Amino acid sequence: MRSFSYQRAENPSAAAQALATAASDRPFTEAESLPLAGGTTLIDLMKLDVMRPRTLVDINPLAEQWSAIDLSGDHLRLGAMARMSDVADNADVKRHYPVIADALKLAASQQIRNMATLGGNVLQRTRCTYFRDVSYDACNKRSPGSGCAALEGFNRAHAVLGTSDQCIATYPGDFAQALIALNATVEIAGRSGTRNLPFDQLHKQPGRSPQVETTLAPGELISGFLIQGRWPRSVYLKARDRQSYEFALASAAIALDVQDGHIRDARVALGGVATVPWRAREVEILLKDQKFDETLARRVAEAAFATAIPRKHNAFKIELGQRVVARALLQAATMEV
Repeated sequence: MRSFSYQRAENPSAAAQALATAASDRPFTEAESLPLAGGTTLIDLMKLDVMRPRTLVDINPLAEQWSAIDLSGDHLRLGAMARMSDVADNADVKRHYPVIADALKLAASQQIRNMATLGGNVLQRTRCTYFRDVSYDACNKRSPGSGCAALEGFNRAHAVLGTSDQCIATYPGDFAQALIALNATVEIAGRSGTRNLPFDQLHKQPGRSPQVETTLAPGELISGFLIQGRWPRSVYLKARDRQSYEFALASAAIALDVQDGHIRDARVALGGVATVPWRAREVEILLKDQKFDETLARRVAEAAFATAIPRKHNAFKIELGQRVVARALLQAATMEV
């Protein structure tokens, strides 16, 4: 690990000022200063020499004002500094938003969930081997213009949706799929105040600039997440190589509003298969106002991967993803609420 300086931010203004040196058009790997909360991803990447910040800005003092879990009426607010384990175990979240509780519980080991924050979790970096191993020169996320070793390399874990000829790295998180399925809003604090952004506009597909992963401006921090409505009929299903602490090969976050046997509203998000948290809006239309059955579930699942582009080793993700979506839909439609 390279040497770095340490600062402690006692308030949001101080944190924003300390982090304002980041360049929005450059990779996070080259950022001068980075925020430190749980550190469960950042410290690993610093040890691997992927991330090389000159300054770490400790934002844990912000937890006092940014860690609340507040359900008021049909409005849920989750502070970005709330720990994953606290939210997963919260009674209101488990009852009214089981998709969130499930996604968080399946995301990591208990020890990591005790440390990791919600804000840090949605900003975690890809697990692409070619990104995390600096012995590979060709990685457009680390070094723009160097190429993408995964295109012709071993790409079993890589994305089939939202890819480009510059990058096929998979977004690895679970919680973000729940947020995007619930149409969440992300609250962002910066030097000029606070702004709200639809969560599905936070992450950027790689396109021609895979090194730019989010729409956050220099000095901005996620302060919270807002969700309208209650979604007790919601599930998160994750397929992975092993049951304990593993990233998704394919996952689905499903939220349904079912009345009199018909689907009044439907939300579908996919994980483990795309370069960003993936909202499958086009298939949600197929579900609305329909009476649910397994035939409909299979048709929706197939449509969810209509634009998928498989590579040499990850073509299996299309069928696996379809099966996960269909099963998650069945579980959501038949669950007791």
